[in-house]
Amino acid sequence: MRAALFGLGLLTSIAPAWAQPLNTDPLAALINAYRANPADCDGAPVASVAPLVAEPALAQIRIGFGTFIESALAQAGYATDGADSVDVTGPEDAVAAMRVLQQRYCKVLRSERFSAVGSYREGTTWTVVLARPAPPLPSTTYPDWRDAGRAILEAVNLARASARMCGDRAFAAAPPLRWNAVLGEAALAHSRDMATRRYFNHYAHDGSDPADRATRAGYRWHRLGENIAFGQHSPQEAVDGWIDSPGHCANIMQADFTEMGAAYGVTAERQAGIIYWTQVFGTPR
Repeated sequence: MRAALFGLGLLTSIAPAWAQPLNTDPLAALINAYRANPADCDGAPVASVAPLVAEPALAQIRIGFGTFIESALAQAGYATDGADSVDVTGPEDAVAAMRVLQQRYCKVLRSERFSAVGSYREGTTWTVVLARPAPPLPSTTYPDWRDAGRAILEAVNLARASARMCGDRAFAAAPPLRWNAVLGEAALAHSRDMATRRYFNHYAHDGSDPADRATRAGYRWHRLGENIAFGQHSPQEAVDGWIDSPGHCANIMQADFTEMGAAYGVTAERQAGIIYWTQVFGTPR
């Protein structure tokens, strides 16, 4: 199961030294006032929405020609799951700029997809950057990969405790799996290799398959299976994705498996937050 990566078409760069943001962000305050009492949007009445956090890092982004907005946010130290920007040219002050922004972009300004905002002014052009911070990487929440692997084990055993459909196949409840440290090491090696080499496949760059890697790690197996995923930020997200996929779900519900190991790997580009997950099932000889 893959996780879709976003890429907006806005082109950006970090602000040059001569174009620093203002000490205050008047547009952020006006946007939050509008979100609290929106009155209408495109002529239709609308309800209030939660305020946005004014983020200085967002006010340092400069929309230009050269790089994607996500790259500029990463350079500014702001990891995000999604971002957008809107701008207007002509207004002489923030209040006038807000009137035009509200008329043209009320749906964007009211969107609950975003939780943070920053704005800047260059000449008579006013730009608003909206974003949603990315969740923490598993290397932050689970610095010991084994803890993440055992969280996956717990979620998998909870899923196995109930009968379920995996696509059009019916599976009865299955006994809980045991943690196996050797399978965990095999999962770790594959997750880290995928993260380092930036590929997504059950076959590694050295040609090895899941059975080869388990054997290499020292596991003597009778049955073996593997699930992989990328992009999810937590063990539960990874398991939820596998359960939603018929083939991966079938591996999870396979009663013949008795042991499991799991681990994550994170790319070196930490701001991008590309996370690879591997789950290895086994039945020993």
